Amino acid sequence: MAVTVRIPTVLRKHTGGAQSVEGDGATIAELLEDLSTRHADLTDAITADDGSLAGFINVYLNDEDVRYLDGVDTELRDGDELSLLPAVAGGACACGGAGG
Repeated sequence: MAVTVRIPTVLRKHTGGAQSVEGDGATIAELLEDLSTRHADLTDAITADDGSLAGFINVYLNDEDVRYLDGVDTELRDGDELSLLPAVAGGACACGGAGG
């Protein structure tokens, strides 16, 4: 089953600049395994050593956060769209003053 994976700009270096890639799998884990055959650096960048999704990457299946579904065991359907979004963390305020 074909699934479209949307790739954010910061990860496109792992897909030859492609904004999206296609993959197959009945679950997200199977999709990631399929993608690793063509885009190993991408799957390495978004997964932890145990195969789970890395904590700094948010993954949405058709606008649903997979953390609230079944994670990498979430089932996929033909035509689904998976979006990868790097988490944004806080940092120093550029405003020049405490508290904004």
